[in-house]
Amino acid sequence: MKGKRVKVVLVDDHRIVLDGLVSLLESDPDFVILAALGSGEEVLEFFKQERPDILLTDYSLPGISGLELTRIVKKNFPEVKVIALSMHDETHLVKSILKEGVDGYLLKNIQQFELKTALKQVMLGMPYVSPEITKLLMHDLNHPVGETASLTDREKDILRLIAKENSNKQIAEKLFISERTVETHRKNIFRKTNTTSLVGLIKFAFANNLV
Repeated sequence: MKGKRVKVVLVDDHRIVLDGLVSLLESDPDFVILAALGSGEEVLEFFKQERPDILLTDYSLPGISGLELTRIVKKNFPEVKVIALSMHDETHLVKSILKEGVDGYLLKNIQQFELKTALKQVMLGMPYVSPEITKLLMHDLNHPVGETASLTDREKDILRLIAKENSNKQIAEKLFISERTVETHRKNIFRKTNTTSLVGLIKFAFANNLV
């Protein structure tokens, strides 16, 4: 860090979280807190006077969301590095904010040393993502949405029969279940495989060696 104190702006709508972050970082000579704010609107107002090296923002904010705030900051203040702090580890949420060009993504259950490590690493121009998030993304890469692993065994059975051009009634008779149950499974299969037509469903079945 070469003696330079990292200027940080914190934003979270929970005062107790802000107080904790301020207490943690103020006690470290490597950091200086420029502001601890409760909303994205306050951040943008503050940026009219002064800008930090790093904006550490909660993902879930009232008004302007953390995602939208990241988008605005990255577009208008590209010199500011953004780290998202979130309780969310759902893959689609993580991907949505990573696509906005954040420099870091941290879960709120991180240890103190990890937060400081992340801030320092980001200042050196290297992105930082919590290990749990990296593990989640790697799993998603190896098991993409729509892969057969996301289907239950019963759904796979029904998909095989659909691919063989069985009607709902025929499937119900073969599996000893009601037609209504078949229809429910059928809807879930379409949703999970991201397909909207019978042709797409059959292609999926063949691509995943189900038939």
